[in-house]
Amino acid sequence: MARVRSVTELDDIRPTDWAYQALQTLIERYDVLTGYPDAKFRGSQPLTRNEFAAVLNQVFTRLEEVFATGEIAKIREDFSTLRRLQESYGGISRNLYARLNTLDQRLGNREAQQFSTTTKLSGQTIHLFTDGSRAPMTSVTRIRLDLRTSFAGNDLLLTQLEAGNDGGDAISRAQSRRLNLLGTDGLLADGGGLDYVGVGRAVQVSKLHYTFQPVADLQLTLGPRLNPRDFIDYNRFANSSDKNFSSSFFMNNPLIVQSQVDCPGGAGAAITWNPGNSALTIKALYAAADAENPQESNSKGGLFSDRYQGSLELEYAFSKDLVSRLQFTRAEINGVDIYASGINVEWTWNKQLAIFGRYGIGSYRGFNSILGQDLDLTPQSWAIGTIVRNIVIPDSSAGLAIGQPFVTGDLGNATQTNFEGFYSFLINENIGITPGLLIVTNPGNQRASTIWEFYIRIMFAF
Repeated sequence: MARVRSVTELDDIRPTDWAYQALQTLIERYDVLTGYPDAKFRGSQPLTRNEFAAVLNQVFTRLEEVFATGEIAKIREDFSTLRRLQESYGGISRNLYARLNTLDQRLGNREAQQFSTTTKLSGQTIHLFTDGSRAPMTSVTRIRLDLRTSFAGNDLLLTQLEAGNDGGDAISRAQSRRLNLLGTDGLLADGGGLDYVGVGRAVQVSKLHYTFQPVADLQLTLGPRLNPRDFIDYNRFANSSDKNFSSSFFMNNPLIVQSQVDCPGGAGAAITWNPGNSALTIKALYAAADAENPQESNSKGGLFSDRYQGSLELEYAFSKDLVSRLQFTRAEINGVDIYASGINVEWTWNKQLAIFGRYGIGSYRGFNSILGQDLDLTPQSWAIGTIVRNIVIPDSSAGLAIGQPFVTGDLGNATQTNFEGFYSFLINENIGITPGLLIVTNPGNQRASTIWEFYIRIMFAF
């Protein structure tokens, strides 16, 4: 606090202010008010009890001096001014008291009517219109409700309920004609198509797992229903079908995230370790898609039997703009032993432009019980793309990607190639619209006509 000799020394006080005259008298005649070192009075700032006591002491000290000199007439007018100030502040005080009572009532009603003291509810609806080659225009819907529960503040119990309209599209129709080898939930790998197709009409629990921190830099997740894509192969620019690419292929490396485990979800655990909050993060997971089925001889089922995947990922952040991930997956799917390794890179070029890429190579060996044939494949998978922000509309984003989900000379007579482009913008913070285009050549690694598919995605979030 600094001594003020004149009201004109205060930058935030004007002659038109209602308290100007009173402040001028108290400062210049009685020398009992002070200002801040930045030449501010801050008249609307709350006064602490200590500050009030200090100023009150100055007032009484100054009054004693005035009475001692016999200058009673000098302060009679000033007492009238102080009385007016007291009445004005009294009105303000009564108003604040009334507002606090109203807030207390509203807070009480909110606590009585809230969903839960420990759980937050959020939801999302994806509604999509699509039209493509050799398929009529269709409507695809997916609805999700997330219940996020915390018991200690640094833990999370996630329960997700999901339902849809069992919608399909041109790409899923073409894949079904080819035994669904490379469909969204393909028997061999996720070869693309809309991420929302085939979601059943019945409400189901699509996620159920509990995350906690046994130590400061270690996070552990356990649950009967978890999806590998939520824990490994993350990419800021291609990992969310409600925010960027709608094709399931561009969301993950299909050799690292096995669709036969990821789509239904499985029981298991995931670990994320960031030692010393360093640039290195180590992730590991295990998930079994048929853990709830009793294990029988020569059949799927059980926590440690077909279908399952175990994965390890090493993530290193060279900077906040450049991140790479090295990955390894061991899986058994429908009698086939799978080993795969991959790399995932994301690079933020500047505030508007980002580039991402994925590459994987794997080994598929064994008799596939669904296809009824022996497999001896060494497939590769790759995808590359870019994201551009703030084109024409603020907070908008546009993306373009190309890739091949399952490159091998031992399956089919061609190689499937996927393209996707989109432009996404927000109507408000809860509604987004995304028109996009999907192109798939040689679907299912069979030489065939190219599939063109246009879509308009509408996202509602609450």
